[in-house]
Amino acid sequence: MNMIVQKFGGTSLADVERIKAVAAKVATTRREGHSVVVVLSAMAGETDRLLGLAKTFSRQPSGRELDALLSTGEQVTTALLSMALSEEGITAVSYTGSQVRILTDSAHNKARILEIDERKIRNDLDAGRVAVVAGFQGTDRNGNITTLGRGGSDTTAVAMAVTLGAEECQIYTDVEGVYTADPRVVPDARRLEQITYEEMLELASLGAKVLQIRAVEFASKYLVRVRVLSSFEEGPGTLITTEEDIMEQALISGVTLNRDEAKVTVVGVPDRPGVASTILEAVAGANIEIDMIVQNTGADDTTDFTFTVHRNDHTATLEILNGLTDALGARGVEGDNKIVKISIVGVGMRSHAGIASRMFSALASEGINIRMISTSEIKISVVVDEKYSELGVRALHQEFDLGENED
Repeated sequence: MNMIVQKFGGTSLADVERIKAVAAKVATTRREGHSVVVVLSAMAGETDRLLGLAKTFSRQPSGRELDALLSTGEQVTTALLSMALSEEGITAVSYTGSQVRILTDSAHNKARILEIDERKIRNDLDAGRVAVVAGFQGTDRNGNITTLGRGGSDTTAVAMAVTLGAEECQIYTDVEGVYTADPRVVPDARRLEQITYEEMLELASLGAKVLQIRAVEFASKYLVRVRVLSSFEEGPGTLITTEEDIMEQALISGVTLNRDEAKVTVVGVPDRPGVASTILEAVAGANIEIDMIVQNTGADDTTDFTFTVHRNDHTATLEILNGLTDALGARGVEGDNKIVKISIVGVGMRSHAGIASRMFSALASEGINIRMISTSEIKISVVVDEKYSELGVRALHQEFDLGENED
């Protein structure tokens, strides 16, 4: 029998009726002759609720104890789904991460999977049982419960598929697949039949929230076929696979919008070696991630050093750099948290010239000024004023003929 891993997110498990619907879907797959491993998230909102409880006792809870608390959300859904499957006439066994022995490193709240002991799961599959596994969690070598970070259940599912040699890893969510843009912003956004790992990784890193980045990295490394499907609507979803498996590559596969950006500029820095590293090391030392970087050298031998951070880190970054202005010899620090990043992604960029000029012309025709630009082999990102965010996405979606009604 073919083996399939099915992962269901919190929205798919939000209440009793939805858990019953998931059980019916899993039961259908099992009756079709497939061996099935199910990986579950906590019920929608449960992880945030547990985190809120922890914060009532401590502003910075112990990572170890926080993981012990947060891991309980998935224990609830795995047990309930196993009960629901029993009512469907399907024998199922629930497992926490530690019961499977999903071994991770000891980085609490952001652990990485090292290996999975597959023996218990294989015994269940050989006996015709469905294994229901708690996502998002594992255990380190000392037996401490660990969690994998936001969206970690996606990573658990892909890792289980790798370990078990699954035919496909199916990620069920509240959308029908991967779209050319957010349908809430672009009403005629089109569901993609297929997309490459590389494109999906770029889309995920640029704000598309369909899959966790680490899960895509895992799938790409081990060439696991991943299919994104809706829990609520029947359909083929979107297959994420290798570039070689896709017959005809689209020029552009999607347009993304990231609203979580903020810009910081250190103004009038002396143009000498070591200044950039001093700035970046100070910010990185506060565990703040930097995204786009632009450096402009003026005629007076000074430099304006500009970069973007997550909007939540904007104030902290300004405070750090304001404390460095004298040491740097800078004229000052400026910030702007009213910006967004718009990106286009497509492996077709490798073999087609003029994509950037088309992108910039489309934005200019709508009166949208570009503040920063960043490129890679299959991606172009621009920073623009927040007020132009949706207009910019729609303009690019139309420019590259990505809509449902386009040929």
